Amino acid sequence: MSSKKVVIGAVVGVAAGAVLGLLFAPAKGAMTRQRMARKVANSAEDVQENLSEYIDATVEKYDSVKQGAVDLVDKAKKKAASATERLRAR
Repeated sequence: MSSKKVVIGAVVGVAAGAVLGLLFAPAKGAMTRQRMARKVANSAEDVQENLSEYIDATVEKYDSVKQGAVDLVDKAKKKAASATERLRAR
């Protein structure tokens, strides 16, 4: 399962749980709005944290793939130069 799907699933789950909890909780309107505001703020922080982690992981993967590509190109250049030298030596 991709990280993106996990983050989206977590966000949806938190939001659904918060809404259901508030709907079934016996409290006054003002208290319910305060609770809802706190839960939304907490959920927003969680989303921001998860998104930051996802971005960091993506950047690390990109850097790794980029370095692998650079290494592969360097190896190909060396093999091409070696093959060219062998052909010239004939």
